[in-house]
Amino acid sequence: MTNKKIQNTISDKLKNIPNKPGIYQFKDSDGKILYIGKAKNLRNRVRQYFQKSKNLGPKTLSMLEKVSDFETIVTDSEVEALILEANLIKEYKPKYNIFLRDDKSYPYIVITNEPYPRIFVTRRIVRDGAKYFGPFTDVKHLRASLKMIRDIFKVRSCNYHIDEETIKKKKIRVCLDYHIKKCEGPCEGLVTREHYNKMIGEVAQILRGKSTSLLNDLEKQMNDLSERMEFEEAAKIRDKIRAIQNYTEKQKVVDSELIDRDIFAVAVENRIACGVVFKIRDGKLIGRQSYYLSGSINFEEKEIISQLVRNYYLEADYFPKEIFLPCEIDDKETIEKWVSEKRNERVCIYIPKIGDKAKLVAMCQMNARYLLDEIKIQKLKSKQKIAFPIKALQEDLKLESLPQRIECFDISNLQGTDTVASLVVFENGKPKKSEYRMFKIKTVPGPDDYASIREVVYRRYSRLLEEDKQLPDLIIVDGGKGQLSSAVSILKNLQEVANAKDINKIPIIGLAKRLEEIYTPNSNEPIVLPRTSSSLKLLQRIRDEAHRFAIEYHRKLRNKRTLRTELDLIQGIGKKRAKELLEVFGSVQGVKFATYEQLVEIVGEKIANRIKEHFAIELEANNNVD
Repeated sequence: MTNKKIQNTISDKLKNIPNKPGIYQFKDSDGKILYIGKAKNLRNRVRQYFQKSKNLGPKTLSMLEKVSDFETIVTDSEVEALILEANLIKEYKPKYNIFLRDDKSYPYIVITNEPYPRIFVTRRIVRDGAKYFGPFTDVKHLRASLKMIRDIFKVRSCNYHIDEETIKKKKIRVCLDYHIKKCEGPCEGLVTREHYNKMIGEVAQILRGKSTSLLNDLEKQMNDLSERMEFEEAAKIRDKIRAIQNYTEKQKVVDSELIDRDIFAVAVENRIACGVVFKIRDGKLIGRQSYYLSGSINFEEKEIISQLVRNYYLEADYFPKEIFLPCEIDDKETIEKWVSEKRNERVCIYIPKIGDKAKLVAMCQMNARYLLDEIKIQKLKSKQKIAFPIKALQEDLKLESLPQRIECFDISNLQGTDTVASLVVFENGKPKKSEYRMFKIKTVPGPDDYASIREVVYRRYSRLLEEDKQLPDLIIVDGGKGQLSSAVSILKNLQEVANAKDINKIPIIGLAKRLEEIYTPNSNEPIVLPRTSSSLKLLQRIRDEAHRFAIEYHRKLRNKRTLRTELDLIQGIGKKRAKELLEVFGSVQGVKFATYEQLVEIVGEKIANRIKEHFAIELEANNNVD
């Protein structure tokens, strides 16, 4: 679509946008979503982007240059638009939106959504109605929580699915846990579902950090039992209260006001951001959740905070009374309204500037900065890990420049058939699979590795020169002196024919598999590197990857050829008809002994006659064999 047509299409659409809340999607010429936004008034918001007088930032201007179309979805309210926007961003991950990844490396405690729920540790979140508590960044805290649950509450530890039908049919018998008083035997119906789920509810309260209200309830129960002279049951609840108090005393008190709060903070540097959420329940810090953002676009702190809050509450199953943020955000009122609806009670967002509340936000920001520094260190270590073998390879091969882009060829054939060549590309020590290529050898009739190398090297680099694409810093040929000489001769030929001065300057080596000897064009003696050498290990990894890729492609070709059936020999039967016949009759033998009428139903009279004639001739030929 030309620019004029695009402008006309957008202008026509702008006239028909409704004055209602909803979301809008900007798309490029391929229909790919570039950006998703929400609006209280779609008409006013979308039209703002296309007003010449409007001062737009460089990020927005860059996006608008790519916009070829847009779509809108109307919602009943601004809150609905907020939720829809967050869900669509999560699904499509548009380039110009913030997409925060939550840290999946830490474990959670899950309470399953079953008639008699189980409690266990998991790193995988499945949205099936189960309740997840965490993530637990401290393994000691996780173990302490599990021990507390097992010691205080008689929760089943088995993996069976237990429901009323299972109990009625007596499919499961009580295990050792029941006999040592660690389980109340729900599998045999020895505890009511109501009593068991009440116990699970108490566990959830503790894991959610709501131990104060639970302890108050338990104390009331204990006193009631004492008044009724049920001292044994009262003693059990007393022991439970003490165990819960011992557990909760270890949790850090960070807030003198015993209010539930979530505190958000981000640290941003060089297009990398780390977001942290502190969960404070009854004044105690019960958990921390972290999110990461990395990309090619610089976002402002308030944009990241806004998206972080939406991401977090989209997945949350508990909503506190107060939310603390480090800065003002544009959609504060809408988020307040949304979270209040979730809680069924007013939730307030604050931006504390002074006092203890501001200190809580500062503590959260300090943690975000600490996590960001960790990410930077890991990235630096990763780069150094990659850079060292490349630097070592440059020194060992005496190369003028770092071999950042390496291309490697491998020839594969089986008994002289289906000869193929693979090309793998590594950049900065890592495979770049999008640039891997396979070549069917076209000009070489038999198993001739030297001729095959000549063909594939010519095809590869004549094309790169023709299309003016990036040339490698090092070429590797799987093989010894002969394979290397074949490749070098082609590069010299290309230099003369294509007048490409640079092509013959590319360093090229042969890597012989048996002794891992490295051959170079200007020496008859191979280079032998120590087995522990990091540069040799890099070369081996690249060579082995080229071999794996060639074998994989070779196997596909071979399978394709061997999958041909006898039906392919019959005129008028192609792949589609052969597949259809095999699906109906099960095998070639099934087709062979099918009746004429059965064949006519599938392929018609003409092809049915040919099938019968083919197998009749085959049968006659077999009968004439002595």
